Amino acid sequence: MANAYQNMTDVQLDAAIADLEAQAADLRALNLKLDMARGKPSPEQTALSKPMLDLLTSESDLSDQGVDADNYGAPDGLPSARALAAELLGVDAANVSVMGSSSLNIMYDCVEHGYVHGIGGEKPWCQQGEVKFLCPAPGYDRHFTVTESFGIKNVPVPMREDGPDMDVVREYVEKDATVKGIWCVPKYANPTGVTYSDEVVRAFAALKPAAPDFRIFWDNAYAVHTFEGEGDELMNIFDALAEQGGEKNLVYEFASTAKVTFPSSGMAWVTASPADMAELRRAFAAMRVSPEKISQLAHVRFLKDAAGVAEHMKRHAALVAPRFALVEEKLTSGLGELECATWTHPKGGYFVSFEGPEGSAKAIVSLAKELGVTLTPAGAPWPYGEDPRDTNIRIAPTYPSLEELGQALDVFVVAVKLVSARLARAERA
Repeated sequence: MANAYQNMTDVQLDAAIADLEAQAADLRALNLKLDMARGKPSPEQTALSKPMLDLLTSESDLSDQGVDADNYGAPDGLPSARALAAELLGVDAANVSVMGSSSLNIMYDCVEHGYVHGIGGEKPWCQQGEVKFLCPAPGYDRHFTVTESFGIKNVPVPMREDGPDMDVVREYVEKDATVKGIWCVPKYANPTGVTYSDEVVRAFAALKPAAPDFRIFWDNAYAVHTFEGEGDELMNIFDALAEQGGEKNLVYEFASTAKVTFPSSGMAWVTASPADMAELRRAFAAMRVSPEKISQLAHVRFLKDAAGVAEHMKRHAALVAPRFALVEEKLTSGLGELECATWTHPKGGYFVSFEGPEGSAKAIVSLAKELGVTLTPAGAPWPYGEDPRDTNIRIAPTYPSLEELGQALDVFVVAVKLVSARLARAERA
């Protein structure tokens, strides 16, 4: 269906372009320097966790269920930290390792383990010739960077409103033994905000991979990041596996407190089947003696349990929800009647996925930059930065203040309108 600019007469379209160019000139004169490039928590959000810094002092007891946080030992993490991580994911604490502050680091280590040492007794990926990973797209660019850095071929898979296109996933996974993994953000996916349906989760659990060393990289980063209503429910992938009967070595699940407390100063964890965890522990033992247990101790004393996390995240929601509401308001009022764009309406997570006219995304991002607003590079949510239709832009509204966000969105709307109008004019040339 044609958008409003395509339906205009030549005179109307020329007038619209002239008006938008005048608006752009006014915005350019403001010399704005606004940044919506990454999904970072705002300073107000990180401030919510500052009381945690007062919990441990030189007088504090640093023991945790008989484990000393101030010395070597407990390579899987403190017992209380493992219990909290397990409660949040709904898994057995015996199958959880808590380490480091970034789940992305653990994901890298798991890819490296497969690439250098091999998984499940299979040859290392580096000795198997071409190796592929499936990448639901639009998706999380940092995932794609990890596998790309090893020379693994990233293969895009279409995202739908309930998760990846499982017909495409199944075709690759069950017929191509060079496919060794798939990246997934199953709840409030980056950037679409989609939560995988029960049907999709069960389809993942039912996969029969051609490669015995295939693993699903289940990055449940936003499991607790709801900001609207009751939020979405995500079926537990290990419950779905249990429905298949028996034990299946298929999933590595990851999460962290990166955007719950302090990014880069939180705690992160991985869980998998008992056999896979035993293998990962052996691999990690070569590179780690002990995790950051003092940080873990502070976290569990601050957050306490899943109920405590839920209360803490309500305070995050009070700060995040107005920002997403402002995105919805600005895009709807500025673009809603023009029918030149669509965008997602998530209930949680950190992003809005925006789709402009075909061939528009790079031009919109470039023009916004010229007008003082830095956005995520166009194409970033696709492997190798190659959006085949050049339509997708990831909007990250959490870091700016509401005032700055409002200004940035005003600039963005003008950029979308002007690029859309210019494309309509070019179509007639």
